Amino acid sequence: MTREAPAQDVDEAQLEVHQPKSWAAGIPGVAVSLARSVEQMGTGRTVKALRLLNQREGFDCPGCAWPEPREADGEKRKLAEFCENGAKAVAEEATKRRVGREFFAAHPIEDLRGKTDYWLGQQGRVTEPFVLREGATHYEPITWDDAFELVAGELKALTDPNEAIFYTSGRTSNEAAFLYQLLVRSFGTNNLPDCSNMCHESSGAALAATTGIGKGSVSLADIHRADLIVVVGQNPGTNHPRMLSALEEAKGNGAKIIAVNPLPEAGLMRFKNPQNVRGVVGKGTPLADEFAQIRLGGDLALFQAVGHLLLAWDEEAPGAIVDRDFVERVTDGFDDYAKHLREIDWPEVERATGLPREQIERVARMIASSERTIYCWAMGLTQHKHAVPTISEIANLALMRGMIGKPGAGLCPVRGHSNVQGDRTMGIWEKMPQSFMDALAGEFGIEVPREHGFDTVDAIRAMRDGRGKVFFAVGGNFASATPDTEATEKALESCSLTVHVSTKLNRSHVVHGRTALILPTLGRTERDVQASGEQFVTVEDSMSQVHASRGRLKPASEHLLSEVAIVCRLAEKLFGAGHAVPWRTFETDYDLVRDRISRVVPGCQDYNRRVREPDGFVLPHAPRDSREFTGTANGKANFTVSELEYPSVPEGRLLLQTMRSHDQYNTTIYGLSDRYRGIENARRVVLVNPDDVAALGLADGSMVDLVSEWSDGDRRAPSFRVVAYPTARGCAAAYFPEANALVPLDSVAEKSNTPVSKAIVVRLEPRP
Repeated sequence: MTREAPAQDVDEAQLEVHQPKSWAAGIPGVAVSLARSVEQMGTGRTVKALRLLNQREGFDCPGCAWPEPREADGEKRKLAEFCENGAKAVAEEATKRRVGREFFAAHPIEDLRGKTDYWLGQQGRVTEPFVLREGATHYEPITWDDAFELVAGELKALTDPNEAIFYTSGRTSNEAAFLYQLLVRSFGTNNLPDCSNMCHESSGAALAATTGIGKGSVSLADIHRADLIVVVGQNPGTNHPRMLSALEEAKGNGAKIIAVNPLPEAGLMRFKNPQNVRGVVGKGTPLADEFAQIRLGGDLALFQAVGHLLLAWDEEAPGAIVDRDFVERVTDGFDDYAKHLREIDWPEVERATGLPREQIERVARMIASSERTIYCWAMGLTQHKHAVPTISEIANLALMRGMIGKPGAGLCPVRGHSNVQGDRTMGIWEKMPQSFMDALAGEFGIEVPREHGFDTVDAIRAMRDGRGKVFFAVGGNFASATPDTEATEKALESCSLTVHVSTKLNRSHVVHGRTALILPTLGRTERDVQASGEQFVTVEDSMSQVHASRGRLKPASEHLLSEVAIVCRLAEKLFGAGHAVPWRTFETDYDLVRDRISRVVPGCQDYNRRVREPDGFVLPHAPRDSREFTGTANGKANFTVSELEYPSVPEGRLLLQTMRSHDQYNTTIYGLSDRYRGIENARRVVLVNPDDVAALGLADGSMVDLVSEWSDGDRRAPSFRVVAYPTARGCAAAYFPEANALVPLDSVAEKSNTPVSKAIVVRLEPRP
């Protein structure tokens, strides 16, 4: 049965603004989860799907990468091991709505280009392959064989393999990701941009240089054992709500929590856990003991100031603050770091952070007195020009206090998308280390290109300049997820072919090359049956745990192929039957893929056996496991010295950050209710401090254009409604992807090339 999708698109005139919430979850979270699920899936399918979500015999949530409890740590999974947004993610994927031939016959491409991502996504699952031929007005059906022939023909016609760009979303399984990068490198390029380039690339760059491994060093059990958790630039109530349960448990064990954020986020204020009595009929659990409402981009100054105070207090009582044994035994650069922070300009720190010195000292005292500190962060830190130095400064604090490699302490970059970390482990990176390339070449007997490829920003530049001619994406919504929307769309339109392996429609299908393909794939929730029988895939969570995921629902269409099958069949068509890689056998049995992973990917030995353990296995992490820092050039953890940097904002301008609504996940818009912030039925809003609204001569409810200012000119996002909101002074916030048009392509973080989406200088121009 096909359920009707909304016929109407977003009507911004229907905006309703209410008081922001001071707490998250509770009964409303349960009610919304069930209502959305039943609306999209029906009652029976809802019961089956949610019962299996994040359970050992079921499938991993297609939303965030927050880990599940492990038996090895003495922890048990709940009967409902999911959150509101996880339920929404499953409902989106397992919906009964369908997009088939009749849909495309009724909707010319120009009609679809005028629709929002919300409307496109709500139409349902794509049921068979479709092609938009050069000059055509409608997508039309195409057979799988003809689709692969078309792609292979375009790739073979290129004069250089580096004219092809192969993008990857974080939802791709380990098996599909491994095969995908194998196909790309067999073809002869390392052009493997992925969504990680736009989110935690800065974390990887900072951690690789300081600790030798670009991943976090904690487990879920560590979160529960910590006595201080510092949550920076992160909104767990919306982006990974299951983290709230972990913070609640930590609080119950005596932990304190510091929240550092320009916006007061309800989830960090108070959590009403719907799985216990206190969350249902009581007031819930207060979470943040200290809320530091920092100005955008002021985090580097904050952590340098904290470091300065800790060092000064340690000089007064040597050894009371600094873990001297740890520092002297396994680190390098401490003396230079201490010398750099011996003097600090407090007025400049206060200008950068917007925080009074007294509050910074309170934060520092909490860190100084903690024996088990965990630092958590997300894109509020990673999408700044100085993101890498900022994260390195957090690492400095952890190293100074010996907070790496001990229970209940460590560094925790919270990945935002299921398996984005696993994709990187499997080789989805434009500059994989030579050791990985050597292992790949040796295992399969193929030539592997060694020249680094394009990341996301460089891929857009290459397409714009005519150096990238074929764009192939496994998952994601490249047109909406990337910066500088106009430049990105023109880049995609300049390609001879754009191909998207997808489950549902999105903006990237209607902003296309001269020829475009939509290749529909199985979702994470669906049964995957191949020649050898029913298959499962594996994923890696945000804390390096690799585990199985088994789709259990009937596929949306008999014409869908798994991502593994799509990659293997394209490879066969591209390379021929005599290729050194046995693509056909890999499609029939995913165990054969995992056997090869075990011989190529570090830490994955005996993969098939270990991943069949109830909770899978945890990848090795030398700093966490043994306090060894073998991944750095000098074999030690490295303190770093960074000059104080923060954004400069001209008079009459604001610093804008892009953000998610509570009713979206990345570019997938579930609905139009950002209820924690009190925004209903609309998305083109800009949240501005009431004092800034008045200073700019505006009023709450004014209509404005957002205009970003950059060295190459202005960028404009029209028709936003001003909402007076308690954000930090001088700062503003708007939802992405609507505000991505304001992010200049060349505004990127140093060392990571991540788009600077959290510090956009804008002016608000009143509309006539």
